[in-house]
Amino acid sequence: MKSIIERFYKAFEALDPEAMAACYHKDIRFEDPAFGNLKGEHAGNMWRMLCNSQKGKDFVVEASNFSYKNGIGRANWEAHYDFSQTGRRVHNIVEAEMLFKDGKIIRHVDDFHLYRWSRQALGLTGTLIGWTPFFKKKLNQQTNQLLRKFEEKINA
Repeated sequence: MKSIIERFYKAFEALDPEAMAACYHKDIRFEDPAFGNLKGEHAGNMWRMLCNSQKGKDFVVEASNFSYKNGIGRANWEAHYDFSQTGRRVHNIVEAEMLFKDGKIIRHVDDFHLYRWSRQALGLTGTLIGWTPFFKKKLNQQTNQLLRKFEEKINA
């Protein structure tokens, strides 16, 4: 399973969302602070949206510490990019945990410090409200709306 994790992150480093989605089980459940919970094709589409939006930009992903023990896969990854809404530079540090079924990732949880991210991405606004449940709920609504629009476009 460690090879699946490595394949997933090598594809992410190359901004290849199709190779990333190919590592996912059809019943994948993904979770992170920005999107909340995504199931099935929505998880793969989230990576498609992210990768497509970053091609040709100053976006760098560095993944490391791949491991698989007692049925749980783990990796650390860091992303460096300019947040599109503000142009502010972000360095996001993420811990990933994965479960597997039929040789594919069935559960993927990315965890990062949302308040740290919000301060970088949004500056003063993130500093003032980035720690609140209201902010997380609003962010989840916005990111999922962007995902719905992306999916409408690719399914048209």
